[in-house]
Amino acid sequence: MAYQAEYIWIDGTVPTSEIRAKTRVIADDKEPGIWGFDGSSTNQATGDNSDVVLQPVYQCHDPIRGGNNILVLCETQLTDLTPHPTNTRAPAVAALEKYGDQEPWFGLEQEYTMLQTGSGWPYGFPQHGFPGPQGPYYCGVGAVKIAGRDIVEEHTAWCIAAGLGISGTNAEVMPGQWEFQIGPLDTVTVADHLWISRYLLYRLGEEYNVEISLEAKPMKGDWNGAGMHTNFSTKAMREGYDAVVAAAESLGAPGKPEEHLAGYGVGIEERLTGEHETQRYDQFSYGVSDRGASVRIPWQVAKDQKGYIEDRRPNANADPYLVTTLMTNTVCGALS
Repeated sequence: MAYQAEYIWIDGTVPTSEIRAKTRVIADDKEPGIWGFDGSSTNQATGDNSDVVLQPVYQCHDPIRGGNNILVLCETQLTDLTPHPTNTRAPAVAALEKYGDQEPWFGLEQEYTMLQTGSGWPYGFPQHGFPGPQGPYYCGVGAVKIAGRDIVEEHTAWCIAAGLGISGTNAEVMPGQWEFQIGPLDTVTVADHLWISRYLLYRLGEEYNVEISLEAKPMKGDWNGAGMHTNFSTKAMREGYDAVVAAAESLGAPGKPEEHLAGYGVGIEERLTGEHETQRYDQFSYGVSDRGASVRIPWQVAKDQKGYIEDRRPNANADPYLVTTLMTNTVCGALS
């Protein structure tokens, strides 16, 4: 007998990496080992030297096929088994190895937009028209406010069945826009789980003939963009407020805002405008309960005098490995 292993990896597409996947049939008495693919078809190699290695690093139950079938997340490697230049997971592993004693935890809030495949218009928008202004849609209930809840519910069930660290879902401010949360988990694991959950979301979109968009500003004009708000803490932050403030201040240190925004996804300038619950991309601020700041300290954290911070700048299309690596290196480095 045999089982199916879906090998999943991140390609080299610029400016926004995409998920790739292919299936391997494996005998029941065998484990999924290294495999390979044509990197010249994924923006990761040239045709005259096209082989790229898939190195399994995380696996979980496949909730789509069921049975004993699995999903296998892979790092990309060169044929000498060193990290491929497009491998962003390896630096995240290095950051966790360096600062793991500080116990960095992340909660990632993945926003996304459901689009009608024919028109590219968001779910919940009249065909080539517009709904009423933003207001009733965030965490809304009812047919005139909400579209796509069946997709959200099935995606959540798949994530739970796969053993992923999904911790919640909600409808977002723009119709057709939703969010799910992954975490709290460490620097590497939270990004592993987020990439797998993205894969499951895209696969579910195939079933419903809906395009899942991570574009930072899917609708121009007076509509919220889509982010991946990043909640972060260390052991010291979870025990005392001085470390919370120090963490927020470290993200605004000279050169740090520019360094982080370079790794926070495509479309930063369109989304971080100073409107729609954002701070401008060319300014940095932090504050208690301030969703117009770059970094928010939740009011409960200020009250409890311990907890976490929320970096509101990462885009929905950001690579979570890049985001968690930057946060771990910057904050943990400052708190060392």
